Amino acid sequence: MLMGSPTTRLILLRGNSASGKSTVAAELRARYGQGLALVGQDMVRRDVLRERDVPDGANIGLIDTVARYALDHGYHVVVEGILYAAHYGTMLDGLRDDHRGRTHAYYLDVPFAETVRRHATKPQAAEYGEAELRDWYRPLDLLPGGGETVVPATSGLDETVERVLRESGLIRRDPRERG
Repeated sequence: MLMGSPTTRLILLRGNSASGKSTVAAELRARYGQGLALVGQDMVRRDVLRERDVPDGANIGLIDTVARYALDHGYHVVVEGILYAAHYGTMLDGLRDDHRGRTHAYYLDVPFAETVRRHATKPQAAEYGEAELRDWYRPLDLLPGGGETVVPATSGLDETVERVLRESGLIRRDPRERG
């Protein structure tokens, strides 16, 4: 079912743990202002449903529903998370196919050693470590249909955020405006 409008933007941010997805998404919202909805996999899966990341998990449908609802109500949407291609690919393809506006997909590609280094700086470092990160890590887990822009680990936060805003057309002069 088609959703959104020709003026709404859907941004997909994917990558391994500690690749910077949540940080980029938060900065996109901070720079854009009102009118940009964040749909975070961790928030939906861990906080709302308290569910493990499994194939056909309930969070997959809830992420889809929230993104569609926000797009249908005029919001631009950022869907961010590890979002393994094998688990989430069909849902993400459906969002891209059904969205009336422009969709931009990014994969933040961070090598495993850098993932471990970044993870050590996060509050979750006390909850899980390198062994779990190794189990979860999927090198260049791109969606089968293509269309994702690979952002290398050398791209800093400002550079990545500016790129996404520019390529999606979401740069505006006054962040208080509703897009």
